[in-house]
Amino acid sequence: MELTWSLVPLCVTALLAGAINAMAGGGTVLTFPALLGALAGMPGAVAAVIANGTSTVALVPGSLAGAWGYRRQVADMRRWLLLLAAPSVLGGAIGALLVTRLHPDTFKHLVPWLLLTAALLFLKESLWPRSHEIRSRDEKLSLRATLGLIGVQFLVSVYGGYFGAGIGILMLASLGAMRLGDIYRINALKNLLACGINGISAAVFIMDGKVAWRFALPMAISAIIGGYLGARLSLKVPPRYVRWLVVMIGLGLAAYYFVVGIG
Repeated sequence: MELTWSLVPLCVTALLAGAINAMAGGGTVLTFPALLGALAGMPGAVAAVIANGTSTVALVPGSLAGAWGYRRQVADMRRWLLLLAAPSVLGGAIGALLVTRLHPDTFKHLVPWLLLTAALLFLKESLWPRSHEIRSRDEKLSLRATLGLIGVQFLVSVYGGYFGAGIGILMLASLGAMRLGDIYRINALKNLLACGINGISAAVFIMDGKVAWRFALPMAISAIIGGYLGARLSLKVPPRYVRWLVVMIGLGLAAYYFVVGIG
C-alpha cells in the first residue's frame, strides 16, 4: 500500500512532464528530481543514474503520444524526419552509453550543471521575440546549411541521450532557425525526433539494468495521457507560458542541487 501511494506524485509528475514535452520540451526537469526522491535509499551517484534511466523509459511513450497528437502536421515534415532520424538515433545511443559506461560519480557531479543548462535554454527561448517563433518554410536549404543542421541535431541528441532536459527547446531553436515550417510543424518534427533519441537511450538503459520498473511502468501510462493532451492543447495555448514554468522549476532545482548535492 505504501508503494502504491508513493506512485501518485510520480504519476502526476509524469503526466505533467508528458504534456510539457509535447508542448515545448523539458519534462525531464520534473521527473528526474521526483525519481531521485523516490530512490533516496540508494547511494546518491547510483540513484542519479537509475533516476535518469527510469525517467527516459517512462517518458518515451508520452513522446509517441505527443507525436500522434501532431499527426496532421507531420505529413509536411517527412523529408526532414528522414534526414534527421539517423543522427538523432546515433547521438542518443552515444549519450546513453556515456551515462552507463562512465563512473556514476561523473553523472552525479554533472547533474546540477545539466539542470542549470536546461533552465537557461528555456529562459533564452522564453525571452526570444515572438516574431522568431513562427517562420515560413524555404523551398530548399543549401548543402552547407543542411550539413550544419545535421551536425547540430547530432550534438543535441548526444546531450539528449545523456540527460535530456532542454533538447526540445534546442531542437525548436535549430529547426526554427532553418525556417523549416511554422511552430506547429516544427513541434511535430521535434516530437518525432525526440522519440528516436529517447527510444534508443531507453533501450541502452534497459539492457544495462538502469531502470526501476516499479516506477517506470505506471509513470509511462501517465506520460501517454499527458503527451496526447499536451499536443492538443499546444495548438491553442502558447508554449511560452509552459516554458516560464519550467524555467522557474529548473533554476530552483539547479540551485538546490548545487547547495545540497545528491546523496
